[in-house]
Amino acid sequence: MNRRTLLLGAALLVPWLLAMSFADRLIYFPVRPHDGTPGSIGLEYEDVRLTTSDGVRVHAWFVAARGAPDRAGGHPRGAQRPAVLFLHGNAGNISHRLDKLAILYGLGADVLLLDYRGYGESEGAPSENGLYRDGDAAYDWLIARGFPAGGIVAYGESLGGTVATDLAARRPVGALVLESAPSSILGVARHHYPFLPVGVFLDDRYDALARIDRVSSPILILHSSDDEIVPFEMAEAMLAAARAPKRLVRLRGGHNDCFVVSAAIYRAALREFLAEQTGVRDG
Repeated sequence: MNRRTLLLGAALLVPWLLAMSFADRLIYFPVRPHDGTPGSIGLEYEDVRLTTSDGVRVHAWFVAARGAPDRAGGHPRGAQRPAVLFLHGNAGNISHRLDKLAILYGLGADVLLLDYRGYGESEGAPSENGLYRDGDAAYDWLIARGFPAGGIVAYGESLGGTVATDLAARRPVGALVLESAPSSILGVARHHYPFLPVGVFLDDRYDALARIDRVSSPILILHSSDDEIVPFEMAEAMLAAARAPKRLVRLRGGHNDCFVVSAAIYRAALREFLAEQTGVRDG
């Protein structure tokens, strides 16, 4: 092999390796330290440690609704009050979702906030299959705690929407909420990098669009028409592919602040949906 061939091979290999490294950075932006706890906003909570089906230890917080029995420790077996399983987006950790926890708590919901593997105090490193396992472990914890499957609301924010969709497509839930959620991560990458062969480098696809037609529970989609990261057309595609009953609520504001910019619409949509589908009302 001559020197020219070696140089050509290196010239092709280096961009390939860089692209493979770059691909992971398109998806996961975990933060380890917590910036607060539910106690920081005046809420009693339980630290929850879960073991996933592949042996990874992950961390969560459980916050019981106002006036619920056994508030500090959750609900006893057999309890019928629904619970929201909150699956966050690809950046930060659960401590950066305390504002949404406060909203859900204010609407009278019990909430389990899960940090994926590699995020916060959870072990391991994130991957598509791993995040699905993390969601399953949180779901199983709620079932073991006494919540009926039909009383669990899978709530996915951004990337968490793909995890919530996968969960709801495989396991019974009472309802599915998707906030600023992509139809697939590959689709988001192609939207932002149309001239790069991102499909070659992305192993993790998070193809929620291919799964949502298997979700049999009612679906609420919250998405901003101004979303600069996940285009609104993805929400419309998810709505079209989903079974009824389903509803798409258009918000305004950016990907990360639409729930603030459109606070009144956001809260009203959640309040109505939770009341209709699970009986959860303002506490």
